[in-house]
Amino acid sequence: MLCRLCAAPLTRTFVDLGMSPLCESFLRADQIDARESFYPLHVRICEECLLVQLPAYVPGEEIFSDYAYFSSYSDSYVEHQRQYANRMIDELGLMRDSLVTEVASNDGYLLQHFVAKGIPVLGVEPATNIVEVARAKGIRTENCFLTPETAVSLSERHGQADLVAANNVYAHIPDLIGFSRGLAELVKPDGLVTIEVQHLLTMMRGKQYDTIYHEHYHYVTLLTAQRALATAGLTVTDVELIGTHGGSLRIFARHQGTPGPRVAEVLEMEKDLHTVEGHMGFAESVFTIKRDLMTFLYAARAEGKRVVGYGAPGKGNTLLNHCGIRADLLEYTVDRNPHKHGMFLPGTHLPIHHPDRIAQDRPDYVLVLPWNLRRELAAQLAYVRDWGGRLVFPIPNLEII
Repeated sequence: MLCRLCAAPLTRTFVDLGMSPLCESFLRADQIDARESFYPLHVRICEECLLVQLPAYVPGEEIFSDYAYFSSYSDSYVEHQRQYANRMIDELGLMRDSLVTEVASNDGYLLQHFVAKGIPVLGVEPATNIVEVARAKGIRTENCFLTPETAVSLSERHGQADLVAANNVYAHIPDLIGFSRGLAELVKPDGLVTIEVQHLLTMMRGKQYDTIYHEHYHYVTLLTAQRALATAGLTVTDVELIGTHGGSLRIFARHQGTPGPRVAEVLEMEKDLHTVEGHMGFAESVFTIKRDLMTFLYAARAEGKRVVGYGAPGKGNTLLNHCGIRADLLEYTVDRNPHKHGMFLPGTHLPIHHPDRIAQDRPDYVLVLPWNLRRELAAQLAYVRDWGGRLVFPIPNLEII
């Protein structure tokens, strides 16, 4: 097993979460008694280049060609990207003769904001079912994976972009070098590439182990992202720390440029992760979260309390499967995404209902699985107070409010 960035042998464990199904492989009712595939969640760290990575047990084509995640069902995330779009329009002077390309454009959650301002866009999205939704919104979208070859084809047909955005996709690509070269091919010589990707530093500090799943092939620091982008001739010129997904990097890269002061500041901030030893100890945090959550659920069951879930995110499936939680401890979960209603979670086979089910059943506790949307969901779920219900957040530490 070799590192996907530098090809050194991978022999050092970062954390081993056992076996788990694909986190977005939701099941229909007629599938829950059929055989289900589980794969290792054994994350390793390269002792040469320090890239933390999960081997590609499952190819991206199998995971992302038909996908259940729709970005637009998070109001706060859509607003986050609206603000980003307005900022890029102002700072880059984007106009009607410009082009904004987004890789892994999903259902048009970001590009719709550029379209509203009359700026031409191009979405690149591998999931056929999601492409249909984006096109129905009027978002020009190509249905393909980004590779150096498809990037050349896209650039020849649509032109190179003034701005290329890659949000929450840089960790989802097993061919990290090829994907980086694709980004470089899509952007104009004087254009800008921005990447939003979860920051390994905040993942470790926040004990966010549930963000480890097969769809995330690697977990980056600014240092390892710099090294990956450099293979494509892209220089990181700026970086910002943003709050999405529990703490992410927004990386700015260009064909030519000089790293700004914030690059040095973030590299200094994460300097403990510039050694292999600085990555050790995460597994103990994982055990503490599992112990505390299971202690709570066992106690609630012993007291005859009803516990249900809120949300059906990929991270929730890592948590539930790693802890071995089934319907005897968590009755069901709910989700705003209608594409998931009537389906069952992978591995645990918990049913997914419409959010209205919570008000109907009036449970004692609601376990919030997308904890990264805490502020948004705490407001949405404030009504559980009406019957004395309480919200439970499992990460970074078990908290009942």
